[in-house]
Amino acid sequence: MYYEYQPEKTVKAQHGTTLRCKTWEAEAALRMLENNLDPAVSLVYDELIVYGGAGRAARNWKEYQTIVRTLKNLEPDETMLVQSGKAVGVLRTWAHAPRVLIANSNLVPAWSTQEHFDELDRLGLMMYGQMTAGSWIYIATQGILQGTYETFAAVAERHFSGTLAGTVTVTAGLGGMSGAQPLAVTMNDGVCLVIEPIDERVKQKMREGYLDEQARNLDHALELCEQYRKERKGWSIGLTGNAATVLPELLARGYKADIVTDQTSAHDLLDYIPEGDLAAVLQLRQDNPAEFRQQALASIMKHCQAIIDMQKAGSVALDYGNNLRGQAEKGGLKVRDEQGQFLYPGFVPAYIRPLFCEGKGPFRWAALSGDPQDILRLDRALLETFPDDKLLARWIEKAQAKVPFIGLPARVCWLGYGEREKFGLVINELVARGEVSAPIVIGRDHLDCGSVASPNRETEGMKDGSDAVADWPLLNALANCASGADWVSLHNGGGVGIGNSTHSGMVIVATGTPEKAERLKRVLTTDPGMGILRHADAGYELAQQVARERGVLIPG
Repeated sequence: MYYEYQPEKTVKAQHGTTLRCKTWEAEAALRMLENNLDPAVSLVYDELIVYGGAGRAARNWKEYQTIVRTLKNLEPDETMLVQSGKAVGVLRTWAHAPRVLIANSNLVPAWSTQEHFDELDRLGLMMYGQMTAGSWIYIATQGILQGTYETFAAVAERHFSGTLAGTVTVTAGLGGMSGAQPLAVTMNDGVCLVIEPIDERVKQKMREGYLDEQARNLDHALELCEQYRKERKGWSIGLTGNAATVLPELLARGYKADIVTDQTSAHDLLDYIPEGDLAAVLQLRQDNPAEFRQQALASIMKHCQAIIDMQKAGSVALDYGNNLRGQAEKGGLKVRDEQGQFLYPGFVPAYIRPLFCEGKGPFRWAALSGDPQDILRLDRALLETFPDDKLLARWIEKAQAKVPFIGLPARVCWLGYGEREKFGLVINELVARGEVSAPIVIGRDHLDCGSVASPNRETEGMKDGSDAVADWPLLNALANCASGADWVSLHNGGGVGIGNSTHSGMVIVATGTPEKAERLKRVLTTDPGMGILRHADAGYELAQQVARERGVLIPG
């Protein structure tokens, strides 16, 4: 980690309008990198881990310092190249070209294994970028919150007459991303019991406002669940424990949850906490990683089997995407039926894919000023721009009431093809008029409609069988470069582990200039348009219909 290069002053994003770089685009990249590492945002600050168990913002502290120096010296027509968290070159390009191009964790396919990556990581030659950790557009737990909210709303619509009131969801994990689940359930008026082995993470999510209450033990947790279920009150309960232990105990007691899912970090076995005394297993991870992995896999198999058994007992089961099923399958657990489909579905094919067919996905923006009032002004503009969207209005109302600003103030919102371009231009105009006090960073999750190939998550069960076709995220990254994005990233692994996905990220900065308005038009049309192209090509009638109605050009 080159700790001797760690800054004496804790890294936090600079606020205000004073530039340290030669352009707002480079300054934005620097502030978002700093924001990813802010201890209020990041998971393990000393190791530059932002979220997802091992997702880093830079390879080590020495390379972080080099990236910072390079950004500060970057000319308006230069582009910095970042290879797995290390600045490796500066190229003379164009003022309208990306200021930063990032590639993280990418390996030649036959070598794209966790073991080969781990060896390169150990040698200091590579880092895991996760999704928005290594592309500098993470906005803490809020980043995944609306997608999680939309998923549980879809579950409510399909299975529970449109509301989760009077239901109990059991899930696991309270890391940087999984902390969204309890709040998303309660925003849909349900009760959520979430199991987390690290007690401090339970307490942290309570401090942040993502969790309502901590149970003393399992008996107390179930008493609270039944109390709030009967009251039809949205409420979340955290239980310190291990899902591999607690879920089988729920089955043994005959307890029936209405919904069961999880968002534990399972893509890398070193990040999944196995059963046993916490201090002992964490020491084992340090002393004997191979044995730790074996114990983690055994716990994952128990955890996954319990979800399958709860589904058999009548619970609605869904996977939320950190490769729990895939790891359990590697361990020998039967997780698929005779047709090769998972015994319980992932959230994308089950509930989200119709949104992807419309070019919808997790669009986000952050205030470089650091002023929360800038985000609240954009909230008002969002509602004024889409006055007939009742679901959007409900989301903004709930987000303002329940979602804390952590690090740079930010907002996430699922917007589709045409809507992103329209609102991006509104943002740019507000910057131009001084109604927000500094430029606004616009980006998205890598988990978007046309930017990822991930057969165990976003592209699970594609209609034409093209689950593993990775051309689409590659084309997405290339198209965003051609359209004028300010930084573009291309990663391997994401939330499901090395070799299991390819995905790309995009960021553009609304600076208020007419030139940036033109680039915003192109980027914010091209990027979600990739989702329509990808799903239309796979044979989804909805995507084909949207393409015809909105003028998306598809040869043939």
